[in-house]
Amino acid sequence: MSRTLVVVLAVVLGVGGLAWLQRDRIDNLLAGSGSTPPPGAAASATQSTTPEPPTGAGVASAAVPLAVSTEPDSLRFAAGSAQLAMIQTQAIPATPLPLTDTLSARLAYDEDLTARIGVGIAGRIVAVRAAPGDVVKVGQVLAEIDSPDFGTAYADLEKARADEARKRQTLDRARELGAGEGIAAREVEAAQSDYAQAKAETARAELRMKTLNPYGLPVRGQRVWLSSPVGGVVTERTATPALEVVPGMQTPLFVVTDPRRLWLLIDLPEKLLGQIKVGGAVSVESDAYPDLQFGARIVQLGQTVDPNTRRVVVRAKVDNPERKLLPEMFVRASILQGVGTGVRVPNAALINRGLYVFVFVQTAPGEFTRRAVSLKSQGSDFSYVAAGLAGGERVVVGGALLLDAELSARAGNKS
Repeated sequence: MSRTLVVVLAVVLGVGGLAWLQRDRIDNLLAGSGSTPPPGAAASATQSTTPEPPTGAGVASAAVPLAVSTEPDSLRFAAGSAQLAMIQTQAIPATPLPLTDTLSARLAYDEDLTARIGVGIAGRIVAVRAAPGDVVKVGQVLAEIDSPDFGTAYADLEKARADEARKRQTLDRARELGAGEGIAAREVEAAQSDYAQAKAETARAELRMKTLNPYGLPVRGQRVWLSSPVGGVVTERTATPALEVVPGMQTPLFVVTDPRRLWLLIDLPEKLLGQIKVGGAVSVESDAYPDLQFGARIVQLGQTVDPNTRRVVVRAKVDNPERKLLPEMFVRASILQGVGTGVRVPNAALINRGLYVFVFVQTAPGEFTRRAVSLKSQGSDFSYVAAGLAGGERVVVGGALLLDAELSARAGNKS
């Protein structure tokens, strides 16, 4: 049986393939059946010192073995090797290094570009003209409010203006008659007093209108048009038809903002406060977009320390032109150093061996070198390499464990 097995292997693998079988394996195989190995097989196993790939027509190209590399930490695969299909590489550019590990942060409205719209009158909403998500322009009507109080105030103003105009005419006639001694001087004085009182009443009515309508909303009778003072997107709306509104409502009827710019509120440990400054760069990561980084700039440092967390809130502005980020998102922020660069690699590319960390770098097509690196910081998904990598090198981001296992196996066979 064993002699027949050797013959079958010779036919399938060819003479070159048979050399892959080590002499001791052939001896053991034949010894198990009480037969002696053929002289040709033993000679082939003895003379073959360097394994060569099988050349038989029945062997698939995916079974091409590792080529021997002269470098102790390098691997080289022949073109078409099955291992290459499981390896992914990426050219990663150099980026500024973070000042510290990633910090917790959240996004908020940019209050410089946000309007929280309420009312200063009592009334009832009779029509809603905007929905959440609508893009509105400056002065666009959001809702119509019917307000009897506003109607009364508007009527009082018109009445005061009409009374002022009539008493102005009375004063003018009294002055003409008084100049020709047609009336007594006390009548002229009375006309002047009546006109002054009418002016004061008009001023009072105008001030009341301004109090009820501080933003100068368009008015038609007792119907008030609630309009947007800024352009942007309606992100929140509590206004509904027939809703009763009163001055001083805690919740605004509409929130309009420009979502292309947001505030970033970073919880900074107080020990790092002296290391940052206004204008510093910040890198922002979100679980919603794990492969993207967003840039921000610090615009204000906190003026107080939270007594419970011993942290200071640092405010930065984030440009969000594609509107991917949303207010109230929880994100991770990395405050970047002003000098020095490193390489931001995914954690899947790192090989940890005790106190040392390695990555595999593609040095040529099909050739990979294991290299020790030094980490500046390590996050949940990505880490920053401070030394050991240069920007633009192709790093193995998928299949690094496979390469490490192949390299360890080769080192074990050599020993």
